[in-house]
Formats: sequence, structure tokens, C-alpha cells
Amino acid sequence: MTDAPLTEIIPIYTDADGRMRVSNTRVLLDLVVYAYHQGETPEHIIQMYPTLSLDQVYLAIGYYLRHRETVDAYIQQMEIEAKQIQDQIETQYPPPVTRAELLARVQVH
Repeated sequence: MTDAPLTEIIPIYTDADGRMRVSNTRVLLDLVVYAYHQGETPEHIIQMYPTLSLDQVYLAIGYYLRHRETVDAYIQQMEIEAKQIQDQIETQYPPPVTRAELLARVQVH
């Protein structure tokens, strides 16, 4: 028996915006990892994201488990960037009614 080298297909690609996605889809790796952390089964994840196959979900979860530190750091960076964007938008377009005003309206009724 000959020992043939095993090759592993990386089930993730990075798009032009630097976001990690499941290969051959536009589904973000973040979403699969989040669902996995919430205890969702791979079978349920494919129901949540119908463009994914069961094989892709298992490969994405496996990739995450093998590269946990890197993926966790990536997800943390994406959350920081999302918060910065949210803060910029809220600064440019403040809500017409504040939370305090809404709470006051509710207590009046």
C-alpha cells in the first residue's frame, strides 16, 4: 500500500472586503460559527442558510475547530468594525426620539 499525501480543501475563502465566507456561497463563516456556538446542529444550520450543503457546514465547523484562535480573532475584529460603523451612522443620523423619551411615553400611558 502506498502512502498518498492527503490534501485538504480549505472550505473558506476571503472575499474582496476581507470577510470570510463558506466556499462557493456568500454565507459568512461568522454566521455558521455563531449558530454552532448557539448549539444548532449542522442539519438545522442548512435550514437557516439553504445555500449551504451539509458537507459545507461540517467542513466550515471543522475549519473553525482547527483554527479557533485565528477565527475567533477575526470574528472579534469584525464585531469591532461593525460597532464603529454603527457608531458613525448613529452620530450622522441620530434617532428622532431618544430611548429616555420612549420610556417616558410608555410610563405616561
